[in-house]
Amino acid sequence: MGDLEGGSNKNLGDGPQYQQFSSRNVVKILVLFSAVALSILLLYHSSSYPLQFFTNSSYKPGNTTPSSIAGNLLDTANVSAQRTQPLTKLEEVLEKAAMEDKTVIITTLNAAWTAPNSIFDVFLESFTIGNQTKPLLKHVLVVALDQTAYSRCLEKHYLHCYALTTEGVDFSGEAYFLSDDYLKMIWRRIDFLRTVLQTGYNFIFTDADILWFRQPFAHFYPDTDFQIACDHYWYDSFDLDNSPNGGFNFVKSNNRSIQFYKFWYDAREAHPGKMDQDVLNMIKHDPFVKEIGLKIRFLDTALFGGFCEPSKDLNFVCTMHANCCIGLENKIHDLTMAIDDWKKFMALPADERMSKPQIWTVPRICG
Repeated sequence: MGDLEGGSNKNLGDGPQYQQFSSRNVVKILVLFSAVALSILLLYHSSSYPLQFFTNSSYKPGNTTPSSIAGNLLDTANVSAQRTQPLTKLEEVLEKAAMEDKTVIITTLNAAWTAPNSIFDVFLESFTIGNQTKPLLKHVLVVALDQTAYSRCLEKHYLHCYALTTEGVDFSGEAYFLSDDYLKMIWRRIDFLRTVLQTGYNFIFTDADILWFRQPFAHFYPDTDFQIACDHYWYDSFDLDNSPNGGFNFVKSNNRSIQFYKFWYDAREAHPGKMDQDVLNMIKHDPFVKEIGLKIRFLDTALFGGFCEPSKDLNFVCTMHANCCIGLENKIHDLTMAIDDWKKFMALPADERMSKPQIWTVPRICG
């Protein structure tokens, strides 16, 4: 004790052992500080960009781990609440087109389908002559697959337009059924619709070869994530053996639907050369769909019919689809006839319209 108090010896801090000890502790402290700083940085980065974890995730049909996938997905309401960055172009146009419940009507078009007197004109005319459908036009978002289609959309000042181009791919011409360009176009659409869901918006997707004659909302099923029209309907909306048609569906934005669209898009790799609804028919029975809890229903062709299975009574029809019909000119011909059928029906006295079923004169060339 005397040596320590008397000051005749060196301070402990001056000894070589203490210097070595001090150096090691400094290194440890620096490493610990760096780890904490890195953790804070990563936490900040993930909260600023909450969707990047989903974007980088991948999973294949038959090899799924839904619990881990769900852990990487954020509730869309939380995503919206956390946003601090400026809106993207897509978010801007979705916000402008959306209804109060964040639902948007979406169609995709290329130059061939927007040419004068083509499908686009017939599609828009159906909204103007339909029963209370004209107000829906302000909620229609046209996704243009080439510059010509985008320019023609902009000419319709009451529509919302979004340019969706694909580098190295020209979608401007008529894409023949099941051609390479057709398949690329179809799958580009599925991937885009996933993005819409991920952005937090519900959508009604409608092919442009679908005529809108009545508002469909009263006929959609509540508490359903994914509901889709059919080529052939077997009288049970829950029956997975119904033949779905990807040209018309109503999808709500939530983790289940986002996971499902990612699963659907990835499934194309397992089924090369197949279109979206063929792949949908293959994956709708997959255990993954049940595991994520996706609620799926099929829409009755009596309300949402088409040339494959026309609705039986114009008193109830909401939409008419030129499905089971190959060739742009054939579609235009029969859709124009369907427009005429509707006009004649609406010109009848109300009691005559209800006294007996009013049916279509189509398909004529199609079918």
